[in-house]
Amino acid sequence: MNSMSPLIKSVLYVMACVSLWALIPVVSKTGQRSLDNHQFLFWTSFISFAGVFAVTAFTGKLKHFRNYTTCEFTKAAVLGFMGTYLYYILLYYGYANTRGMEVLVLQYSWPLFMIILSAFILGEKISAASAAASILGFAGVMIVLTKGNLHFIHMENLKADIIVILGALTFALFSVLSKNIRSEPYTLLTIYFFTATVTSLVSMLTLSEFRIPDRGSLTPVILNGLFVNGYSYIFWIKALKNAHASFVAPFVFLTPVISSVYLINFLGEPPENAYILGLLSVIAGGLINSLKMFRPGTGLRKNS
Repeated sequence: MNSMSPLIKSVLYVMACVSLWALIPVVSKTGQRSLDNHQFLFWTSFISFAGVFAVTAFTGKLKHFRNYTTCEFTKAAVLGFMGTYLYYILLYYGYANTRGMEVLVLQYSWPLFMIILSAFILGEKISAASAAASILGFAGVMIVLTKGNLHFIHMENLKADIIVILGALTFALFSVLSKNIRSEPYTLLTIYFFTATVTSLVSMLTLSEFRIPDRGSLTPVILNGLFVNGYSYIFWIKALKNAHASFVAPFVFLTPVISSVYLINFLGEPPENAYILGLLSVIAGGLINSLKMFRPGTGLRKNS
């Protein structure tokens, strides 16, 4: 993989990540049949931490923990709170309280926020392709919200939808700020999921109750903890290290396409025309943004 250009590497990493993130709606719905969002997040965070820690130890990366200053560890913990606890506690609430397809499209407004935040925080230039991708992505979200009627925003559960959008904004900010973290990726993720495990344990004991997953919830909890959450973050951080956030973000819009197929086929959710139009809109945005791959130097991240 060393012979590949950074841009191609970034695309491969983000597509690997997308293939895992597409499972979020399914594991979230099935895993919360006997668990609430606090319980589900604790067990998945604990498994994510155990899985990433095992990989960190196996690859000989534990020694890098000695290189962390107190300030660097604190920054990593804050980012872990944002991206592996707060985002998911808000997202899982949405999947537990309203229709999965509706949450799915709202959830993937975060790449739009990411493109905007990367311009303000990182000073990345928003290209015409990224701007077009953002507009099409936002249009897709609005089509779903309005069910095709722009005079009426249709939401099954307004509170849940707002919470999901706040979660999307949180993950966008987490992704942008993570680009400036120079720490070794495996130890960084270990800190992320350790933070999520501790904070989700506190919120579970405070706002819910301790409960062990039953047989029906155990498989989605393990799948979510190891792959959908845990190892997918390795691919995501590597993708961000190889290209601009504004280049990587629109590729994530492919995730709802795969997820919607799962929701329709495995959970029996109705494929409303508005959802299909919304998904087509975000796909078009991702395709426009992908044209940068064929222009030398475009989208590459400059290492300082």
